[in-house]
Amino acid sequence: MRPSSLAEGDPSPIQVREVGLAQPLDWLRRGLADLLRCPGPGLAHGAASALFGIGLVWLARNHFWILAGAFSGFLIVAPIVATGLYAISMALERGERPSLATAWRVWRGQDARLMRFGLLLALAGTGWVVTSASLVTGFATLPVQRPVDFIYHVVLDHKSWLFEVWLMLGALLAAPMFASSVVAIPLLLERRNVSVLQAVLTSWHAVLASPAALAFWAGLLMVFTLVGMATLLVGLVVVVPWLAHASWHAYRDLVVPAADATPGARGAPGTVAAAERR
Repeated sequence: MRPSSLAEGDPSPIQVREVGLAQPLDWLRRGLADLLRCPGPGLAHGAASALFGIGLVWLARNHFWILAGAFSGFLIVAPIVATGLYAISMALERGERPSLATAWRVWRGQDARLMRFGLLLALAGTGWVVTSASLVTGFATLPVQRPVDFIYHVVLDHKSWLFEVWLMLGALLAAPMFASSVVAIPLLLERRNVSVLQAVLTSWHAVLASPAALAFWAGLLMVFTLVGMATLLVGLVVVVPWLAHASWHAYRDLVVPAADATPGARGAPGTVAAAERR
């Protein structure tokens, strides 16, 4: 473990840990354990996400140029959607018996910081949807109305670099949003005295401390989400809560608890010790 303070001279710095490359697999294991211990709220969130996706498909069924950006934009706003499930995992840690009401209380409390951060993510997601739609409608060789049109006229079109540009721009937006949010929302949920800016900076610091592990984690999030969507969205019922609970455990490993923070402390680099993960 190697704690590292966010700002030297801060009387109560937010410290992050360096984790090993394989640590995201443990987050998945612990996230699945949380889902199995308290399945109701998670499956409700997953079902709501799947139904939202199905409704989106129905509304834009003949305009896949919108859906392509909307579904990829889901990865940007997913952290705020999962906030209630972070509260479930936090309650399970405390030995409590959480319910759907536990998740609902997060929003009933009307935390302005969470709302501001959620608005920022929503604006970023909307910006990507607009950018994606503009690219596909403006530069595709033929109109893109159906999923098969997107495959043939964008993905497999060897006369154009549209798909490569689409992926590049998506990555340019997604990467900083991931780095800004990977631990920010759980941090805001648990610590009432942390500002949105502090949470975002801590999230970036965590990514910089363990770049390989968090790149692997980002890839896993994308792959699992794509699998959930590829199963006619039914897979999202399980994938959404599983990844949400796993993300809470990622936060637990990456951010040193306030009670354990030691300004200026340094340790041997490596993975998080098993005793510290809990």
